[in-house]
Amino acid sequence: MDKKMLTPPPGPGRTRGVPAVKPKDMKGTLLRLWELTRGHRKGLGWILLLSALASGSAVLSPYLIGRAVNGIDSGKPVLILLAVLAAIYLGDWLIRFLQQFLMAGIGQRVILHIRTSLFAHMEKLPLSFFDTRQHGELMSRLTNDVDNISVTISDSLTQLMMYGFTIIGIFSAMIYMSPLLTGIALLSVLLIFLLTRAVTKRTKVLFREQQAILGKLNGQVEESISGISMVKAFAQEQEMVARFVENNDAFCRVATRAQIASGYLMPVTNVINNLIYVLIAIVSGMMALNGKLTVGDISSFLLYSRQFARPFVDIANIYNNFQTAVAGAERILEILDQECEPADVPAARSAAGVRGAVSFRNVTFGYRPDKPVLRGIDLEIPAGTRVAVVGPTGSGKTTLINLLTRFYDVQGGAILLDGTDLREYRLEELRRAFGVVLQDTALFGVSVRDNIGYGHGDAPQERIEAAARAAGADGFIRRLPQGYDTVLYQGGAELSQGERQLLTIARAVLQQAPIMILDEATSSVDTVTEQHIRQALFSITRGRTSFLIAHRLSTIRDSDLILLIRDGRIAEQGTHQQLMELGGEYARMYMTQMGQM
Repeated sequence: MDKKMLTPPPGPGRTRGVPAVKPKDMKGTLLRLWELTRGHRKGLGWILLLSALASGSAVLSPYLIGRAVNGIDSGKPVLILLAVLAAIYLGDWLIRFLQQFLMAGIGQRVILHIRTSLFAHMEKLPLSFFDTRQHGELMSRLTNDVDNISVTISDSLTQLMMYGFTIIGIFSAMIYMSPLLTGIALLSVLLIFLLTRAVTKRTKVLFREQQAILGKLNGQVEESISGISMVKAFAQEQEMVARFVENNDAFCRVATRAQIASGYLMPVTNVINNLIYVLIAIVSGMMALNGKLTVGDISSFLLYSRQFARPFVDIANIYNNFQTAVAGAERILEILDQECEPADVPAARSAAGVRGAVSFRNVTFGYRPDKPVLRGIDLEIPAGTRVAVVGPTGSGKTTLINLLTRFYDVQGGAILLDGTDLREYRLEELRRAFGVVLQDTALFGVSVRDNIGYGHGDAPQERIEAAARAAGADGFIRRLPQGYDTVLYQGGAELSQGERQLLTIARAVLQQAPIMILDEATSSVDTVTEQHIRQALFSITRGRTSFLIAHRLSTIRDSDLILLIRDGRIAEQGTHQQLMELGGEYARMYMTQMGQM
């Protein structure tokens, strides 16, 4: 059996001399991963059987070759042996084909289950989880880490099982034929192990440096693309290119050194194998002269010795890939171990039909226990009240809204909706009781119609157009190439910031929720559009409880109640006229914006 039958082509991520990303708890992670794939492992027993059969052909074929050589040497017919050998080779091909066919299906089913479970779990995690982690890093876990597991399951795991059976079978055959020659063959394995360890130790630093520079390159590319308008506005194209060339040159130098260092492994391994091969040939020849071995035995043992050392090099690389995959599995399990949003309490109440009366009872909250953001908020808001929330940056305005929508739960006190604690409502129904427009627009890669009707896929065209008109978005939508059927890309990058904001307002209008929340809804529109939106907001909030967070105080003058938040407390509250007569901080802020100070 030749090298081609035992050594697979390099698969994804298969590199020699590259240090693996080591897991923290391999045994525990493997047990968790095994449990996670329960019910999706059908067929692994067949894979194990096929691996044993493939290894059996690798062990049997050199033996038959030796018998054929003995037959030819003694003048006996060997046609039957050659036919059996041809059948073994054909069977080996068929076995490997079936093995890859079955493993592809099993591997992809397992990966489908893992990726679906991870994504579904992430959708259930609280907002606090995403606020404290980089979104790109979470995306890497969903893509790169899952792909590493996929490669290991579909490629490395199969090869590892086959190599394990092959090594055991060949070693047993070699011991049976000649313990002395087996000892010489083991010398090559020892030398290759020491060589691999030395090369890996030498290249570890180089490959880590290579990955660090690659990270800088990726970061620079991401910055350049996402901030391309700013780069062009400041005429920094050449500067960006120069920085990229500098980092790219550094990457090239380090990568070249790393590849050269790791490239020593295979040539030196071949030299060691060839020297041991020659040594075995000499010793076995001397044993043949003494009548201890036949010519066929020598042929078989030489084939065995050639095959015996090769799997160890590949196993080292497979083990590296295996470690990286397990480390990725740890990162996936870390997400799966995160607690989901609080489950509904037993006998949770329906939020359908709520009127919108809101009460804050001594509410205290902080994103960190040692740094409270809101301190003892007490507030009674009758249903249908227009409430405006103003205050300096970081005072707790948005936090107030996050607690109201239960993106976070209060740490002290309680928030009541129609006299019932928010935590006693069904969470999904509670969220549907709010129409939300956030400062950061969120549009999806679907049509304008589907963006406005997000969460209401069955909404008729008439309702969608009516919501767009109420938000002042109908005019520019009809000027788009396909009107309401225009598909948006990259979060609506082809629209202005103001137009994107108008679409999110139209989405909230379509919700027809009893409570409206608008967080800086007019921060990205011009003055004329702001006036149209102000009129629209006055119309759509009529009869509804509404919370408006605004820095432009001109948009909130008609509010029934204005709250000035400072240092997590309500510093002032009242109507616009009352606060102006008070002559406090709100009055100074308003006069400053109006240019009267």
